[in-house]
Amino acid sequence: MYRLASDAMCLAAFAAIDASAPQRARSHLDKALPLAGLAREGEGMYRVWDHLMLTSSQRENHAEAAAGAEVMKRSSTARRDPLYASLGHMRHANALARLHQPTESLRAMSFAEKAFGRADDVRPSAWISFYDWAEYNALASYVWTALGEHERAESCLHHTLAGIPDDMVRNKALYTAHLSLSQARQGEVELAAGTGRRAYEMLLPASGSLRTTRTLAVTRQVIEATGTKAAEVVSWIEESRRWI
Repeated sequence: MYRLASDAMCLAAFAAIDASAPQRARSHLDKALPLAGLAREGEGMYRVWDHLMLTSSQRENHAEAAAGAEVMKRSSTARRDPLYASLGHMRHANALARLHQPTESLRAMSFAEKAFGRADDVRPSAWISFYDWAEYNALASYVWTALGEHERAESCLHHTLAGIPDDMVRNKALYTAHLSLSQARQGEVELAAGTGRRAYEMLLPASGSLRTTRTLAVTRQVIEATGTKAAEVVSWIEESRRWI
């Protein structure tokens, strides 16, 4: 019963994270944490810490996010299951990159890769099943982006988009938006505009996914800063103002 209640709070928290509402997410997670403790199930506790890490990252409190990732990767669940270990290291790599610690971040990403490789023969539990090869590459792209390696980020995102099932439209839209941003940061403004338009067209009406639209808003800012006068790009900038 406690585990079910904790999981319900985590679902509500993730919906808030997707809506870029970290304070609301934190409120749900403050309720989920003691429930997970009462359930005495490591996977449930790990899930809460994962979402706490995401909430801290969204608030740009990267030191707190790194501390949360430390809890994840040192948990009994991570010691027992390499897939959980890999996710913990990947979350840690992301936080360290944003704390401007590139050497430590790359080391953490290497640990994530090795642990992920050991998970090939492990059947994932229901929650961690989202962390497949496509998601691994998506999270790696975030690390490369934070390290300023936008070409590597783009490569990871192509792997991600090739591996996401067509019915996972929300994820496809989010990662297509990040692909657009990585292209814009490499100066490929026409390509980025086309990719950005494709990302928005994937979004369901009233999806509430502010993560996607805010990523596209950043993409537009990067493109505008180039001062491009290319007709197709200017058209996308004007078009995007109606929905971002």
